[in-house]
Amino acid sequence: MEEKTWFKDWFNSPYYHSLYANRDDSEAAAFITALLQLLPPPPGAKILDVGCGRGRHSRQLAAHGYEVTGIDVAPENIRFANQFANRQLHFEIHDMRQLYAARNMDFVFNFFTSFGYFNTMQEHKNVLRMMATTLRKNGILILDYVNDEAAIQQLVKAEIKTIQQVQFTIKRWFDETHLYKEIAVYDTKKEIRFSHTEKVTRFSKEKLSALLIQQQLTIRNIWGDYQLNPFVKEHSPRLIFHAQREN
Repeated sequence: MEEKTWFKDWFNSPYYHSLYANRDDSEAAAFITALLQLLPPPPGAKILDVGCGRGRHSRQLAAHGYEVTGIDVAPENIRFANQFANRQLHFEIHDMRQLYAARNMDFVFNFFTSFGYFNTMQEHKNVLRMMATTLRKNGILILDYVNDEAAIQQLVKAEIKTIQQVQFTIKRWFDETHLYKEIAVYDTKKEIRFSHTEKVTRFSKEKLSALLIQQQLTIRNIWGDYQLNPFVKEHSPRLIFHAQREN
């Protein structure tokens, strides 16, 4: 059961958000601003934020005047995000492997490697199919993934972080198909111990490009970081696709 549901359980956990608290609103705002300057969406564009988490990117998009829907599989994330919901911004619990609102969105965004968690290639294809079919004609998909090559070269095998009386012991490794991160949590105040292992599929630029093309998407750009510099395989931290549905 853990193998199938780790992402839902872990992303629901307050310890997950404590560990990754450095991913703050200012970081999201800078990335969204850079992205919107390059695209840019027309006024009133409808945007779907897939794997929205607690909605930090969705909120930034809505603040620019767009009609934004954030979807996430973790109920606690959506419950938190809903405190920010308004006429232009709303959130729903939804599994990205399932189809959603065909031909209804001008833009679909999938940020910060909120993809690649699943056990089979068919599930990954189902996610890309959902995002592609949600787009209207000429709609744009932005898919933000980890650069496998740089992640391996810069791998920190082990570290310990202490955040507000919670100790996180982190181990990282990889094999031919996945990147792994085991996170052991020890809450010294509450005497709580547990661990989760994040597992992300290794997708090269070539493999992800082929999968997007299979969904009848045309790749317009590939960026390598949140400043939207060109992708360089050896050292770019991110693999960010800008793809378009033309039919």
